[in-house]
Amino acid sequence: MKRRDFIKNGIGAGIIGGSAMALGSYNKIFGGTSAEQSYDLVAVRGGDPATMFDKAILSLGGIKSYVKPNQTVVIKPNIGWDGPPERGANTNPALVARIVEHCLTAGAKTVYVFDHTINEWTRTYSNSGIEKAAKDAGAKIVAGNSESYYHQVTIRNGRKLKSDKVHELILESDVFINVPILKTHGGSILTISMKNLMGTNWDRQWWHGNDLHQCIADYASEIKPTLNVVDAYRVMKRNGPRGVSLSDVVEMKSLIISEDIVAADAAAAKLIGKEPEQIGHIRIASEMGVGKSDLTGLSINRITI
Repeated sequence: MKRRDFIKNGIGAGIIGGSAMALGSYNKIFGGTSAEQSYDLVAVRGGDPATMFDKAILSLGGIKSYVKPNQTVVIKPNIGWDGPPERGANTNPALVARIVEHCLTAGAKTVYVFDHTINEWTRTYSNSGIEKAAKDAGAKIVAGNSESYYHQVTIRNGRKLKSDKVHELILESDVFINVPILKTHGGSILTISMKNLMGTNWDRQWWHGNDLHQCIADYASEIKPTLNVVDAYRVMKRNGPRGVSLSDVVEMKSLIISEDIVAADAAAAKLIGKEPEQIGHIRIASEMGVGKSDLTGLSINRITI
């Protein structure tokens, strides 16, 4: 069944840093578990983005656990801003490329990469480094700049957001891999996995004017990625989401991956020094049953490279 039918028919329901604080949080949160069990979340530190993804996805059973032969895959990084990778405003292009490679190796028919950008999309796609990296890896780049690409979807459990226009790739692809970058944000405090979904809808300004945190949680209750891969290699710890200078960015060399979008965001929040309860949309989404923000009961694999 296509994702469009899944959503429209209502069938589906469905830490790592270099500082002492971050390392302490990592050791406290991501306790080791036995290799025999499956994991709810994997946290990796110490490698380059591609290698960390290799380790993380292997720990979850490999990409073939998520991508089957002849399926279409959409990868949604954060490509919102016209800036180079070292500024930490967009997802690391090396990570995007590696995910594309894994999907094609698993037999995916087509892998698409797109975002509804803030800055002018052709410059943003190019200057972020993501367009070239994704194309070189074998993906197809798709624009998100026209309302014609978006289709109305009912948000069945939405409290504030009752419906929204969603990009057709999210509705029609078999597999949706959400690849945000962890960074601060003036409106939502942090932007991670749930906030990254904002680049799959058309009218983001309505969210900003109508209880942003509730809208983020509402949308996440309906639009559910297959997998969430949080890029925390370069983390913008202030002046997000765009940043002012390189001094805003800290190199944490970390990655978090989970099917549970709330758990991924909770873990990433702790990595940057915030409690999940401090972030409105994480708290609300957990209360709504979108996912779990309490990490203590989850099976978590910690990997250090």
